[in-house]
Amino acid sequence: MRQFIAQKLAQQTPRVLTAKSQISAAVLVAITDDDINPHVILTRRAKHMPTHKGQIAFPGGKAEDDDKDLTTTALREAREEIALRPESVAVVGRMGQVLSRHGFVVTPIVGVVPASVVSELIPNLGELDRIFTVPLQFIIDGPRVMDALPLADGVNQVPSFYYDDYRIWGMTAFILAEFVNLVYDARIDLYSKPKED
Repeated sequence: MRQFIAQKLAQQTPRVLTAKSQISAAVLVAITDDDINPHVILTRRAKHMPTHKGQIAFPGGKAEDDDKDLTTTALREAREEIALRPESVAVVGRMGQVLSRHGFVVTPIVGVVPASVVSELIPNLGELDRIFTVPLQFIIDGPRVMDALPLADGVNQVPSFYYDDYRIWGMTAFILAEFVNLVYDARIDLYSKPKED
């Protein structure tokens, strides 16, 4: 699993963005090492948070001055938010940067984790109210609704995925769609103009 994802990510040149007020952030796209049915680890932001309340997100956040690099940021945030130990994560690459609506330049760091760690994760209730996983096969094949959302150059639409009681949308859905496109050739169309109803 690790080698497969690493090879696929190595075939692309990650998008690099520059913003007027460059605030660096990173998220951890943590994939379980199950060869047959890998899952991605996601969180739900707590309702009392000032931004992104109730939204589905990857563990992650703003880079701090003492972070060595953005991989360090993603691993630190995952430890703080979901108690994922950095030594449990095999970092296999990074994806193209995305500009959040709050002005953060977000770098997705991709890591593979043992499926067994999922049961050990604990949400930091100061920031999250839920940790859950979604099968990558659902992202590839499941129903989706496309929304007009230009998150990066050339991108005109982004999917919303409805999984159980969760709506996965916005930047999280974009990163997931881009991941399965890169790694599994899912062909989720992010570049066409959305169809008018």
